[in-house]
Amino acid sequence: MGLESCHDLKSKADLIIYNAKIYSPDSVAVGVNCIAVSEGKIIGLGTDAEIRSRYWAPENINASGSVVYPGFTDAHSHFTGFALSLRYADLTQAHSFDEVLDILQGYRKLHPEGWIAGRGWDQNNWPEKVFPDNKLLNTLFPDVPIVLTRVDGHAVLASDAAIKASGITNTGKKGEAVIKNGEFTGIFLEEMADKLRNAIPALSISERTDLLIVATKLCHEAGLTAVTDAGINKSDILLIDSLQKAGVIALRVDAWLSPNEENYDYFMKDTIYHTPFLRVGAIKMYADGALGSRGACLLNPYLDDPHNQGILTTSPEELAAVCQRAYQHGFQINTHAIGDSAVRMVLHTYAKFLKPDDDRRWRIEHAQVVNENDFEMFGKYHIIPSVQATHATSDMDWARHRLGYERVKNAYAYNRLLQQNGWLPNGTDFPIEGIQPLNTFYAAVARKNVYAEPYEGYMMENALSRIDALKSITCWAAKASFTEKERGSIGVGMMADFTILNADILKIAEAKMLNTKVLYTIVDGKIVYKSK
Repeated sequence: MGLESCHDLKSKADLIIYNAKIYSPDSVAVGVNCIAVSEGKIIGLGTDAEIRSRYWAPENINASGSVVYPGFTDAHSHFTGFALSLRYADLTQAHSFDEVLDILQGYRKLHPEGWIAGRGWDQNNWPEKVFPDNKLLNTLFPDVPIVLTRVDGHAVLASDAAIKASGITNTGKKGEAVIKNGEFTGIFLEEMADKLRNAIPALSISERTDLLIVATKLCHEAGLTAVTDAGINKSDILLIDSLQKAGVIALRVDAWLSPNEENYDYFMKDTIYHTPFLRVGAIKMYADGALGSRGACLLNPYLDDPHNQGILTTSPEELAAVCQRAYQHGFQINTHAIGDSAVRMVLHTYAKFLKPDDDRRWRIEHAQVVNENDFEMFGKYHIIPSVQATHATSDMDWARHRLGYERVKNAYAYNRLLQQNGWLPNGTDFPIEGIQPLNTFYAAVARKNVYAEPYEGYMMENALSRIDALKSITCWAAKASFTEKERGSIGVGMMADFTILNADILKIAEAKMLNTKVLYTIVDGKIVYKSK
């Protein structure tokens, strides 16, 4: 009776987090260590005494001094692709092509029928840093269709049976099929690689649902409350929407349309499709390939391949046509551009549409290599560079060999890009990289890989400060998808999405950052992950 009478004097909340340190994310208000949540929104912030005297809740979290951040957001990822890749043979740990074959033989024992699909091989990690061919695949797995996607997603190795099943009979655009002695070697890039992947038999709705549920769980364990899905189709968007509305997956998704008429006809209206969990307001374009597979389009040839300048996958005219359509309907254009030639083409194409006072937030995804003369165009036209800090630390061992000493100085230039507009979003590009936002934060600040290498950091002049790195995965990541008034910060009225860590990543020693542990992930005021 006493408890009930106390409750009668207080307002009911759904969740109270107390005894916490709270970042919002650019400051900690003195004495603010308690949050009250109701119906997925923050309704109170203050001291423990203030909030707990005003509210009661059936669920309470004693943070015991742990640190509460706005829920972490991955500003560039491939959520559906990550989910579907969970059924593939994992080739990321293969240190030679022989190890790839060993993994595939083990996978075949577990999956004795049908196609073999794998993902994650990287010839840059092998003793011989060259593309393999499919001869051994054809010998070890006769008549088995096999498609193995490179770590960057821009190249595949396919068996002869897969090539035949996909209907490929020509070389496609220049540079998209590797030919030796007049025959396919099995290596295909860009659109040809997509054709091989698209030939893999589709999963059922039930199978896709199961994989999306597992992928959501893994995101929550990493501390993610929101992700992008950088280039998907109507069917996958509608499936995600239905699962979110049914409460099956609690993850906020910024879904970008792949450029096709079905997607345009359904989603490209004069108002953006936007629910509390899903936003569909951007188109994903590709201007070139990846640096690791020498498909990134460069102004001058690769240092280690002097007859190759990469592949421009979309012409300026094709990009301009989509930009015109997007501008008319208020959609973002988010274009993958890695090489300095591709980046320049996208900048100049965007500039034909963007006006000085526009707040369109059109983005260049990756912007890995930028010509010295092109940096200022990001600021002049308010074009947003979207970066992935772990790309720098994954590529650093071989990037100079691709680009040369002078050109690499303007690669992975995150701090210099930040100065153009005063903010930038950060992500992982998972499943190309791991899904952990803490690794993104560490790579942005320390410019080191997960082995704390190199000791002095990689081109430290382009490291981000800790507070800017935090903003890049919270409020700036939200801003990049026009949702900064809803999430990305901790304030009354904001969505109740939180990532609670056991340490203060803005203050702990750099060496301890990667040992930081996610204690809770909270989405919409509900605990979706709690560490054991």
